[in-house]
Amino acid sequence: MSSYNPNDSIIEQTGSRIQTYMSHVYGWMAVGLLLTAFVAWFASNNYQLVMFLARIMWVLLIAEIGLVFAISGMINRLSGATATTLFMLYSVLNGCTFSIYFLYYTSSSIASVFFITAGMFSALAVYGYTTKRNLSGLGSFLFMGLIGIVIASLVNIFLQSAPLMWAITYIGVFVFAGLTAYDTQKLKEFGVNLSQDDQNMFRRYVILGALTLYLDFINLFIMLLRIFADRR
Repeated sequence: MSSYNPNDSIIEQTGSRIQTYMSHVYGWMAVGLLLTAFVAWFASNNYQLVMFLARIMWVLLIAEIGLVFAISGMINRLSGATATTLFMLYSVLNGCTFSIYFLYYTSSSIASVFFITAGMFSALAVYGYTTKRNLSGLGSFLFMGLIGIVIASLVNIFLQSAPLMWAITYIGVFVFAGLTAYDTQKLKEFGVNLSQDDQNMFRRYVILGALTLYLDFINLFIMLLRIFADRR
């Protein structure tokens, strides 16, 4: 005779909730990446457009930073539709910025590095999702590394030091690789308690999760691009 165990039902519901949340997160992250890739490819085929975007690069970067802070800092006050729109706008602006890379690197090497990044990201995300090890201890260390990268990058705008640039690049690979696994585990844990009854709230936090992993992917891609891409 089999007996009913309510814990089995709870575990099943929890697993289903996590899978639903993470599948939506990865789905919207993929949409953002595809939109960025399309815009970058489209703009790169118009030399005059790319040169114009290169001239206003700082405007684009400031706008992108503003959108990231708007989404992450105001997530509780945004509707799901507004958060989605802002994320799509950010992806488009990032595509405009990335089109400038086609001036410096060959298209084939950019594509190759993209697939290398996708492979690394997938492996790290799987590790973060499946590992039993608590990665929360890495959070403060990785955050300090991220702050160091930002400060060093700003300083190097004025110094134009090649050794410092390479130090930032290689450290950046490890930092964003670690963040990929860490953020994946953090989002998985967050999904356990996220109710899907309120679809507006659910969409907001799906977009926030998608933005988080999108940023990990993009920054890892940039670091690997510096190392492996072939210059024109």
